[in-house]
Amino acid sequence: MKFILGKKENMTEYFSPEGQVFPVTVVSAGPVTVTKVFEKSKDGYNAIQVGFGTQKESRITKSSAGAMKGGFYKTLKEFKLKPTDKNNSKEGDVIDISIFSLGDKLQVSSISKGKGFQGVVKRHGFHGGPRTHGQKHSEREPGSIGGGLRTHVPKGMRMAGRMGGDRITQKNLKVIFLDKENNIMLVKGAIAGKRGSLVEIISR
Repeated sequence: MKFILGKKENMTEYFSPEGQVFPVTVVSAGPVTVTKVFEKSKDGYNAIQVGFGTQKESRITKSSAGAMKGGFYKTLKEFKLKPTDKNNSKEGDVIDISIFSLGDKLQVSSISKGKGFQGVVKRHGFHGGPRTHGQKHSEREPGSIGGGLRTHVPKGMRMAGRMGGDRITQKNLKVIFLDKENNIMLVKGAIAGKRGSLVEIISR
């Protein structure tokens, strides 16, 4: 299992040596430092905890500082291992993008852009009400929510509300370029989130 943390930079186009053009997301990936190794015999599960980014010591809580060995990190994340995954990592090891290869299939998780409070047309794709037959202001209204003789609103009814800010996991993305000197990875396809969003990258 290969994994790393990164930061979404922007989206652009990549021209391959064969002349093909691909939409890509630029990710500044790693390096990350192994801060703790969890073992099933002692902790009940197998996982590796890594630290990414730097942070001032004054901004770290005492409980977090106790888990940060070898430095003060902006982010701590655990990557759970399957029984079939080999684990040769030790505390203090540094992981960078050199563990990845061109063509690796990736599973990428990040937080999507927050869009605030939105109506049903934008949030759920409702087409709104008709503009004819005397209706003036119902173009973007949700319509009935009761459902006939029912005296309550059914659970799961799609209505207006907060949109975005969800954890999105995308599978089968692909590495098409690596700049190991500058820790830059180009991932084919779109990764959810704004510029600067934390990105979790896993390849099995």
